Amino acid sequence: MEAKRGQNGTPDASVVKDGGAIGPSPEQTQTAGRVSRLMPVSMTPEQLARFGSLPGTDEEPWDVLLSGAAADEHQSLATLAKKLGIPFEPEPKLTDSADRFYERIPGSAARRHQVAGIRTEGGALVVATSQPMQPDAFAMVEQLTGMAIELVLAPRAAVANIINRGYEQRQDLVTEIVEDMPLDDRAIERAASSVGGATDLLQLARQTPVIRLVNMMLFEALRRRASDVHIQPLENKLVIRFRIDGMLVDSFSPPLSLAPAISSRLKVMAELDIANRHSPQDGQTTVRIGSRKIDIRLSCVPTIYGERLVLRLLDQSQTQLSLDALGMVAAMQGDMVELINRPNGMILVTGPTGSGKTTTLYAAMEKLDRTTKNVMTIEDPVEYHLEGIAQVQVNVKRGVTFASGLRSLLRQDPDVILVGEIRDEETARLAVQASLTGHLVLATLHTNDAPSAISRMQDIGIEPYLITSSLLAVLAQRLLRKCCDKCHSVGEVDGVRCEKCFGTGYSGRVAIYEVMKISDSIRRMTLETADAVRIRSLALEEGMRPMFEDGMDKVRRGLTTEHELSRVLA
Repeated sequence: MEAKRGQNGTPDASVVKDGGAIGPSPEQTQTAGRVSRLMPVSMTPEQLARFGSLPGTDEEPWDVLLSGAAADEHQSLATLAKKLGIPFEPEPKLTDSADRFYERIPGSAARRHQVAGIRTEGGALVVATSQPMQPDAFAMVEQLTGMAIELVLAPRAAVANIINRGYEQRQDLVTEIVEDMPLDDRAIERAASSVGGATDLLQLARQTPVIRLVNMMLFEALRRRASDVHIQPLENKLVIRFRIDGMLVDSFSPPLSLAPAISSRLKVMAELDIANRHSPQDGQTTVRIGSRKIDIRLSCVPTIYGERLVLRLLDQSQTQLSLDALGMVAAMQGDMVELINRPNGMILVTGPTGSGKTTTLYAAMEKLDRTTKNVMTIEDPVEYHLEGIAQVQVNVKRGVTFASGLRSLLRQDPDVILVGEIRDEETARLAVQASLTGHLVLATLHTNDAPSAISRMQDIGIEPYLITSSLLAVLAQRLLRKCCDKCHSVGEVDGVRCEKCFGTGYSGRVAIYEVMKISDSIRRMTLETADAVRIRSLALEEGMRPMFEDGMDKVRRGLTTEHELSRVLA
C-alpha cells in the first residue's frame, strides 16, 4: 500500500510534485503537468492551464489546487490516497513510538510543510501530511531522522493538532505538571497580561503563562482530590469550581478575558478543534505528576457567555479497587463473591451518576479467577485497567455502541461480560439474552434503590418472564463523605484550618449498599408486574438490609455523620 517511491523511499517526483520550501522549485509548466497526471479533483482545461502560474504553487501547490477547483479537502485527500495507494486517516493518533520525529525535526519545518510523525511501524516512521506534493520535505524528514518514512494523508486541522501535541509533549508542557507551581494572584495576572490583544486561538493556547496557569489549575485540583473541574464563563466573571467528595466548591475566579485562552489550551491538550466554538466537543488526554498518571476527559459545550468546560480527572494510582476499601461489610462481600462466581445470570448495580457503580463492579471482579475465565467489558469510557481483562471502549462516531459492542463480545467466547451501562431496550435485551445463554453479565442501571431495578427493566421494554429467568441480584449504592481522621470532622486542628480536609470536616468517601437477591417469591411478584413498593416490602421481609441501615452502621462506627447520611438519602 505504498505509492511509487524513489531511491530515498519517498513518493516519486513524477507522482508527487516537488513544491516544498526546501530546495529549488521545479518549472511551473512541469508542475501543471504533474498535477494533470494526479487529477484528484475535477479541473477544467482552463484551470489546469493557469495552475502553473498561480501564486503559491511553489510553496503550497496542494492548497492552490484545492482552492482553484473549490474542492473539499477530505474528499480530495481520500481520492488522492486511493490513486497513490497510500492510507488516508481522517483522525490520526500520536503514539510514543514517533518521539524520534519530534527530537530530530525542527518544529518550524514541521509546521511549514505540514508533516507530523505519528508512529513507527516495522522500522519505518509513519508520517501524516496534508501537503502531499512536496517530496523534498519528505526526503528532509528521512535524512534528519535516519529512517525510511511511510506517508499517510490527513486533513490539515488533524495534522496541525498532532504537530502541536508532539512538540509540546517533547517540551514537557502537556504531560508534566510541576508540583512547585503555586496557584496565586500573580500567576493569574501574568497569564491575563500575556493574552493581551491576541486573537489567534493557537497563539493563545501556546502562551507560556497560559500553559502554566492551566497546569497549576490541574495540580491544585489533584492536590485537593477533585474528581471534576468545572470552568464556567458568566456574564461578568469566569468561575472555576472543583468537585471534591461529590460536592462542588468554588476554587478561584480568574479574569473573564482568560476564558478563550484556557479553553484553547485544554482543547490543544485533548486534540480537539480549537476553531470550533459553537458545537459540543469531547476529548481526552493524560498528564503526569512524577510517577502518577492522570487520565483527563474533557467536555465542552457552547453557552451564551462562552464555552463551558468540564474535566473529569481519574488518578488510577489513588483508586482502591477492593470491596473492603469501599466499605462493604463482610457478610455482603460473601454474598457478592458467591454471586459473581455463578456460571450465568445477570447482576445489576444501581444508583445515580457518580455513585461509584463501576468501581464496585471492578472491585468485585478482582475476586474472579481471571486465569480460567474470559472476562470482557464494553464501557463508556474505560475508567480502570485490569490485567487479564479485554476492555472495549464505546465510540459512537465509529459505530461502536453498547449494543453493537455487546454483539461483538458475544462472538469472543466470554465467560463474564461487564456492560458499562444499560441505556436502552436493545442493550438490555442483548444483556438478558447473554445471561440466558451461559454468560455471567454484570451491568449498571440508573435507579434509586434495588427493587426499582425490576420496574426500570420493564419500563425499558424487557418482558417480566425474561427478567425472572435472568436476574440473580440487584445491588444499590450511594457514596457518603467520610469524617476527616485528622480533625475528626471539626475542620480545624489547634485553631488552624485542617489541611487534609481543607476545613470541610470530610475527607474521602465511603459507600453504603443494599443487596436484593432474587428469590422465588420476588420472581412470582415480578411476573404479576408488581410495583417497586410491593417488591421492596417483600425484599425487606426476606431479610434485605436497606441502605439507610448500612449508613447508620457507618455513622455508629464514626465513618460518617447523620447529617451526611440524610443529605444523600433525602
